[in-house]
Amino acid sequence: MDSVLAEAPRARLIDLEGRGGAMAALDFGDPQRPVDVVFVHANGFNARTYRAILAPLARELRILAVDQRGHGRSTLPAETEGRTSWDGLRDDLLALLAALDLRDVVLAGHSMGGTACVLAQAQAPERVRSVVLFDPVVIASAGLVDPEQFANSPLAQGALRRRSVFPDKASVVSAYTGRGAFRTWSAETLADYVADGFRERPDGQVELACAPEWEASNFSSHAHDTWGAFEQAQVPIRILRAGEGSTCREDPKLDALVAAGRIAMETVAGTTHFLPMERPDLVQAALRAAAL
Repeated sequence: MDSVLAEAPRARLIDLEGRGGAMAALDFGDPQRPVDVVFVHANGFNARTYRAILAPLARELRILAVDQRGHGRSTLPAETEGRTSWDGLRDDLLALLAALDLRDVVLAGHSMGGTACVLAQAQAPERVRSVVLFDPVVIASAGLVDPEQFANSPLAQGALRRRSVFPDKASVVSAYTGRGAFRTWSAETLADYVADGFRERPDGQVELACAPEWEASNFSSHAHDTWGAFEQAQVPIRILRAGEGSTCREDPKLDALVAAGRIAMETVAGTTHFLPMERPDLVQAALRAAAL
């Protein structure tokens, strides 16, 4: 058993019926054990980005970390035309739960991945044990979503300007080390992100697996109903919110759900939106507490 769990996670491709392709995943832990946790990454990232965080849990839990549509090794089509929400990401996650007939699982995710988990649990409470969110994207509840507001946001515009092609993966690591969003990341985590975040091109160079247009589409498509999904929840939800620059916005509606005991939320001082990379110990403890 120990030798099995000491191995690298198993790379999988899981066909999703009716979704146009397969969802890639890294499978951590004893393959004879039912899946305890499905972990979903942030926009622009991939499952392998979180390998160093999740691997220490493999002796106790079986964790399936997935590549969402348009990311990593997944083959699901990433079409931006006419897209207005993350409902498609929700439906991919629901199709995964059905394809593997997963039940009593913890849905956990970072940023956009966390929001996809919230949306999915509302549709399939019979398959979900609880939800654990690491600085999910929760926008203000007041008023209607203005598509132009998000389309013109600095995040969406920055994604469109992002360099997508490099000579090789070593060049990517060199360019990203200590800079921008990656400044708080360990060298190991950055290398893992690049490993599945870039793919080989026919000309020998490498390019982003998550195309800039798809990353920008995720930043600008916010017509999904996160608040309705929170209110429909039949399972426990826990949020670990970043201490600085959180994407889980302060909101009276969220405060009311916390006060009513519908959501457990804590703010982690000294962390940014990249809380999982900065406090892997808290991520590991939260997943253990939810799954064991």
